[in-house]
Order: sequence, then C-alpha cells, then structure tokens
Amino acid sequence: MVNIVGVVFLCALALISAAQSKEEDVLQELQGIKKLRSLGLEIAGHLQSLNQDDLNVLDSRLPTQDDLLCLSDLAALVAGLQGGQYWALKMFDAWGSIPSGLLTGNIYDLGNFDECLNIKKETSLGRTIQGKFCFLSVSPAQMVGLNYTILGTFRTGTCLPASCSAAQMNTFVGQMVKQLLNVSIPSTAMSIRDSSCQTSESEPWDGLTIFMIVILSFMGAVVALFTLWDYCLVKNQDQLPAIVKVFSARANSRALFRVVQPNSNPNVIDCLNGIRCLSLVWVIFCHQHVITLLNANINLFDAYSWEETPYASFILHGYFSVDSFFVLGGLLVAMITLRMMEKTKGKLNVPLMYLHRIIRIVPLLAMAIVVSLKLMPLITSGPLFSRGYTQKAMCERGWYWTLLFVNNYTNDRCLGHTWYLSVDMQMFLISPILLIAVYKWGKKAAAGIFVLIVLLSGCLFATMVVNDYSLVMKQYSLKAQKYLYYPTHTHAMPWLIGFLFGYFLHLNRAKKFKLSWLAVLSGWILCLAMLATSIFALYPAAQWSPPTFPIVSEAFYYTLTRLGFPMALCWVIFACMQGFGGLADSFLSSPLWQPFSRLSYSVYMWHMFIQEVNARSNRTNSYFSNYRIMLSFWSTLGITMCFAYVMYLLIEAPFGGLGNFLVPKRTDPPLEKQKSQIDENEEKNLEELKVNTPPPPAY
Repeated sequence: MVNIVGVVFLCALALISAAQSKEEDVLQELQGIKKLRSLGLEIAGHLQSLNQDDLNVLDSRLPTQDDLLCLSDLAALVAGLQGGQYWALKMFDAWGSIPSGLLTGNIYDLGNFDECLNIKKETSLGRTIQGKFCFLSVSPAQMVGLNYTILGTFRTGTCLPASCSAAQMNTFVGQMVKQLLNVSIPSTAMSIRDSSCQTSESEPWDGLTIFMIVILSFMGAVVALFTLWDYCLVKNQDQLPAIVKVFSARANSRALFRVVQPNSNPNVIDCLNGIRCLSLVWVIFCHQHVITLLNANINLFDAYSWEETPYASFILHGYFSVDSFFVLGGLLVAMITLRMMEKTKGKLNVPLMYLHRIIRIVPLLAMAIVVSLKLMPLITSGPLFSRGYTQKAMCERGWYWTLLFVNNYTNDRCLGHTWYLSVDMQMFLISPILLIAVYKWGKKAAAGIFVLIVLLSGCLFATMVVNDYSLVMKQYSLKAQKYLYYPTHTHAMPWLIGFLFGYFLHLNRAKKFKLSWLAVLSGWILCLAMLATSIFALYPAAQWSPPTFPIVSEAFYYTLTRLGFPMALCWVIFACMQGFGGLADSFLSSPLWQPFSRLSYSVYMWHMFIQEVNARSNRTNSYFSNYRIMLSFWSTLGITMCFAYVMYLLIEAPFGGLGNFLVPKRTDPPLEKQKSQIDENEEKNLEELKVNTPPPPAY
C-alpha cells in the first residue's frame, strides 16, 4: 500500500502547482466545461433526434464482428431512447456528471454503478444488451488549450452497452460531445480506458481461486470435526488429546480469550500486551488515513491545510509504532531464548528455532496473499474496484519475495505492509549470533552490540546528509523513502536496543531496583518528553510557508529519535516491571488487552484487506475529515477483528499448534518434577506463541 507520506506529498505537489494558476485561466476552464454539467442527459437528449444512420464508431476502419455488435446495440439504444423505453433511459441515468467541488479537490463523479450493471434487455435479434460501467477521464485544460491547470483531470461514470470496447466508446462519446459543443476536442482531453470498465459478468474461477476455496473449506471441515469431538466426546478438558487441542475452535477460543490476572506469572511482562495493542491500533489508524486519501474525496485539497495541524504529526510520524514493535521483538528474542539457553547450558537448536518461526508466520502470510488476490473480487465490487486488488500486478510478479522475507529490498512489495515482516525476520536470522555472543562473553558482547548501534546510527545520518534525503513533506521524495525507510539497517537500531534491554532484564530478572521518587519522576519526565519530541518536533517544519528545513537538522532528528523513542519505551517497560508505573502500569497491564494481544498478528495481517474492501466498495464520494476517518476506523477495526478471529481459528492457531509438536519433551526427571517442568514449558510455549512474533505493522 502506498505510504501516507507519499500520498500526502503528491497531493501537496498538486496543490502547490495549483496555487500558481491564474484566476482567469480557472474561469476559462470552468466556462469550457459548463455545457457538460449533465453530460449523460445531454447525450441522451441528442440521441433522441439522431438518425440511426449517423451512428459511427468505426473511425474509417473496416468493420469487425465486434464493431457490428457494438453498432447494433447502439442502434437499439437509440431506438429505445426514441421510444422512451425504461432500460434505455436507465443507461444514461446511470451516467455521472461534472463533479461539483472541482476547486476543492473532487475529481470523481461515480454515477450509479449498480443501475448500469443491472441493465439487461432482450432484443428482437435474440441478444441481450447489458450495461458496462466505465470512467470517462476529462482534462479541462486540454479542452480549452491550457498547459497547466488547477482542476487537473476528473473522472465521471459512463454507461454504454457491454459489447462496445473502450475505443469504440471513445469514438462515440467524442462524436456526441463534438456535436453538442460544436468544437473539435483533442482525443487526449476525453478518454475511456478498458482498465476502468466493469460489467456484471464475473471472471471464471482460475486454479488459484479453486485452491483457496478448497484449502479454506478443508480447514473449516477439520476445525468443525475436532470442535465437535471436543464438545461431544471430551468431558474433562484437562484430558483433551493434543491433536484435538490444536484444531478445536472451542479449545483455541478458550486459550484466546483466557484472561490471567496481572503479576500472576513472574516470567510474563504484563505491560507488553497494552503496548502491543496500542501500537497496532496506531498502525491501523494511520493506514485508515492512507485509504481515505486514496478514495473519491470531495475535498481532497483540504489535506493541504490538514497537514499543517499538530494532529497530523501524530499520523505522519506513525512510523514510530513500527519502532515499538522492533523493540518488543528484540526484547522477547533475548529474554525467551537466553532463558532457554540457561537451562540447556548454552545449547541452541538454531534450525528448530527457525522452523518454529516459519511455521508460526508463513501459513497466515501465504493465505493473506491468496485471499487478497482471489477473495476480494468475490466479496466486493464498486466503481473504484475495476482492477481488483491494488497490488495485484505486484503479487503476480513477485509474491515469492514476500514469502522469502526480502520484499523490503524489491519494488514488487506484494502485501506492501509486510515489509516489516521481512526486516523482523532478517534480524531474527542473525539473532543466534548475538545470543551466543552475549551468553559466552556477556557484557563484552553487549558493548560490541552498543558499538554496532552507534555505527548504524552514523550510517543513517551520513546517508541523509550526503544524499540530501528528506522525509519532511515539502522536501520529500520517493527515493528518500526507498533508502531510508525500507532497508533493514535503518530499522536495526530499535531492534538491537530492545535486544540489549532484554539481555539486561535477563541478567536482573530476580532483582528489585530501589529508586528514589526523584529518580522515578525524572525518568517519566524524560520519557514523556522524548515521546512527545519524536512525534511533534517537526511540527514547525510541516508548515508550507517557512523556508527549507536544513537537512543536517533533520538528519539529527531522524537519527536521534530512532534511538530515543526505543529507549523511552524501554523505560516504560522497566518502570511497569519494577512497580514505578502507576496509572500507566494499570492501564497497559490490564487483563482486557490479553485477548486482543493474542489476536494481534492476525488483525495486523488482515486489517488492510478489510480497509481496501470497505473503500473500494463505496458507491458515493467520501469526505476527508478527522471525524469521518475516526468513524471508518472503528468500523474497520470491528470487522477486522471478526475476520481475523475466523482466520485465527482456521489457519494461525492450527499451524502454530502443530509447530509446538516440534519442541522436544524431556523424560529424565522424576515424575512429579517432570510434570512441573512440562507445565512450565507449556506456559512458556504459550507465551512465546503469543509474544515472540509481535503483530508486524507497516506504514
């Protein structure tokens, strides 16, 4: 999905260029399109007095069979209009008009999509005339001979017989408009593309669609079977067979919604649930702005003034939510694995570690790719859905880069928000080196990791200064995003900081720190100041009027906040663990976060699928405002959680449970001690399943 910074940047460019247009040019453009205000009705009225012999869509070519079919249907349409037939009137009633609000950024009139596609008329020749909905792109500047414009290109819905191709429709509409306006209009000023056209005919299912349906149906049947087994045959849940526990929706739902009181397990950091969930909500909320900006808004130009508000900084700097997940990822890898290595006397089964991770992540990721490509066209439609999933072409070209976890270094980012998965997996792949180093050499290895953090920070700073890469809106470039945002080394610092903090917690897991109230107060003040600085420090630079923001200053900001934000987050975790959290600890450690936290990976994976389904199914224009986006966000979150819950039961929980069978069980201790150790391992495995792979956000 397009990054919100890029979207708003492109909007800003359009607005800046628009500000340079002369008022008399704008007036000339508006006068030039005044007669097209009700284009469909104008053409319909003109056709009523048109002789059928005047129809011509051949454009001096030899007629083909398709041309003859189109001519025949157009002739029937003209006859239907002249006879006042209802279906013919609906054909043009479905047309859009010139969008109102062109000067506020409205570039769409969606017409009536369903009215057009529902047209089906049996003709005397035994054929059925069906409606085809297409977008007519109109450039007012080219119509009146201007080189630049504030209005840009707008799109209005059209409806003509489905037998006519876009080229034939272009010829027909062009001739009608020429006769209406009595002027010759360039072909590039008004055009219809086949990619914008849709009919009621659905595409036949291909092999991948059938495969998706078979897999989901099979998993649904298996889950239903084992759920019935669990419900009908198992009386004591403590004696539930392991294989039933893996697939039973009842057992997995019980584990998902199980609520444990805070501080009941000393090995669990309760505040991580709240941090994870709030970060995920931040990610979804930011992505809701992306989807809204890509929608048919009647006031898109308001994004220009919106970007200058303090509230916009919270959205534009939402990439810090990614850093919070990197901190959690590094922290949990260090804590969980070092604890296991301590019990195995330094032994680390790296292949099993990798395999468990892959089984945990890949099945849901692979299903998300297939579902986005093949399920979306089956469950939604709309005037903006002509080409299906927005990243369809990328997924068809490079889906394997996503499954290989290297799509952050490619241009074909299938499921673009999964670039974080690639970065997180790449850091996980090198984690055994760091784990073995800190286990063998302790603080010396930790010092080496600290030096690595400093070197990576210097690399990031130098990259920005030398190449003049800026992420400030008025100086932004897509090249800067490519080399500053997606590469692994630019996001390694938060992960490594989390890793060092996890190592620190491992060394001091039984220690209770005693800090004075002044030290605690100072820690919270510095923490909150850093969080606020990271989000709002560039607010003055967000204004369009001030001079260019120095690249050195921005490089210092971007580099230091990449270090400061993770360190502030580490203080929050430390304070909550040590009893210095107060209200923050009560809120972040609330048991209510636990079910959402366990479901968070599935919610992350599907939220953009639901957002796109909701946006692309719109039949009317939307309005860009903070309140409207908030309404859309809550509906998205609710639907996403329901869909994620279903996919959790069908895909994530079964495959994750099968991965737990890979963990070897010891048989050498005495019976009672062995039972205690198995219980501890099961609890550890559950926590690892829940937190070792945090929901990977993308921004």
